Amino acid sequence: MVSFISSSTHPLVFLITQIPASVSLPHPSEVTLDHRMPSANSLLLTAAAAALPAAWAQTNSDETILGVYMFHRHGDRTAKATAPANLTTLGYREVYTSGSYYRNRYVASSAPFQISGINSDLVKQSQISVLSPADDVLENSALGFLQGLYPPVGDSMGTTELGNGSSVTAPLDGYQLIPIGLVDTGSGSEDSSWLQSAQGCAKATSSSNNYFLSQQYQDLLASTQDFYEQFEPVVNGSFDESELNFKNAYTIYDLINVARIHNSSFDPNDIVTDDRFFQLRTLADSQQWGLAYNSSDDMRAVAGMTLAAEILEFLNDTIENQGQSKIGVQFGSYGTFMSFFGLAQLEKASPDFKGVPDYASAMSFELVTNQTLPTGTWPAEEDIYVRFLFHNGTTSNTSEPTVYPLFNSGQETISWDRFASGMHEFALGSTEKWCMACGNFTGECAAYDPSGSSSSSDSQDASASAQTGSGISPAVNGVIGAMVTLAVVLGLEALVMLLGGFRLVRKNKLRQGFGGEGAEKVGEGAEKAA
Repeated sequence: MVSFISSSTHPLVFLITQIPASVSLPHPSEVTLDHRMPSANSLLLTAAAAALPAAWAQTNSDETILGVYMFHRHGDRTAKATAPANLTTLGYREVYTSGSYYRNRYVASSAPFQISGINSDLVKQSQISVLSPADDVLENSALGFLQGLYPPVGDSMGTTELGNGSSVTAPLDGYQLIPIGLVDTGSGSEDSSWLQSAQGCAKATSSSNNYFLSQQYQDLLASTQDFYEQFEPVVNGSFDESELNFKNAYTIYDLINVARIHNSSFDPNDIVTDDRFFQLRTLADSQQWGLAYNSSDDMRAVAGMTLAAEILEFLNDTIENQGQSKIGVQFGSYGTFMSFFGLAQLEKASPDFKGVPDYASAMSFELVTNQTLPTGTWPAEEDIYVRFLFHNGTTSNTSEPTVYPLFNSGQETISWDRFASGMHEFALGSTEKWCMACGNFTGECAAYDPSGSSSSSDSQDASASAQTGSGISPAVNGVIGAMVTLAVVLGLEALVMLLGGFRLVRKNKLRQGFGGEGAEKVGEGAEKAA
């Protein structure tokens, strides 16, 4: 939960109560969304959706949904400039609302696009896979979404009879526990103003840094300097004067956006007019698109490449196991959205895909067949298709996702072969491929170093030693060394026994021939010898 304090010197100072991992928040129904202003991209994407031809209608009474993979942004959060970022109550409500919508679309028994064979009420763990980076905002968003997707089942369905005849009821009205797997990339991304740093890919970071050398960036940096400086009274305390420029376009926009949502008194002098805020948003969009994707240098979009491989792997598994894997959900950052948008050429379907997706945005990949399947049957691979949908901002029954064509195909659905081929063009589906593409050859990537320098320095030193001197192999050297050490130890023992007047005695003879006092003296003598 977030409560803001008005301050004459620091208008954006606010108190944050951190949301724990358990997401102990008010029930989402207690929070409303209608006070939130639509973003520039929300309006543009809504207009684009309205302009789509009627032929793109999604209704097809004969089709069957075989599986779905979703990529989802977190809900409303506190600002990056005031890290650590936390999911707000509004953000919790947003992802819960989205989860409820997708339940009604894919899971519920009355769902118009129900996934074939999915459990409607009691979750079956083998049917669902949920992933998130190790990030508080993203993990808590995933938890909130799952509460809407598979809500508590109540006492009747949440009660189990034990072997002794007694019964036990699940707590929290039958709250359902769904595990969330952690992905390696993107950890801590919502506390970072520079999303590429959360990817750990050397070439991606280098590629994005090249954007700051581009003429486009230099022109915008110079032409917008005065524009950014006027916001100094609004962001005082969070950015100093030298940081008020286009280089920090997104974090400045993000801070002001959070304040506009939560703090009615943050701008007493009306510096942030609607027009200026719109310009802040579009400048942030331009900067982040330049950092996330470049058509002449795909490595900038490594986050989208990794996501593409994960989508492809899940949907391929769904086909291979004939529907045992039914729904995959992954939460991630806006940078991953934008990288994938560029790789999949979605900006050619609408230039609005060059903008930063709003909180709780979601894209989904529906695996479909254009036929009704009898129970226990599975379509041939040539009868399987993929449909891509996206919604900017919180999805609900009054604001539903829209179909867009992938790979500039112009088609509402594309064949599975065409989809797999298109994704394979840029997907990084293994550790080796990722390491080679990124130029990372340390840590887990050391084994793939093409120069052969992946072995440890100790191994290298040993190899060097083996190639010098007498030419004796390391194995023979090891045996000789062990024998010499043993001879030295035995010689020292013999010398001690000779000088100390000791002799070797069997243990059983020692026990039989000496009493307690004698045993102690033998022990003392051994101690002295040592």
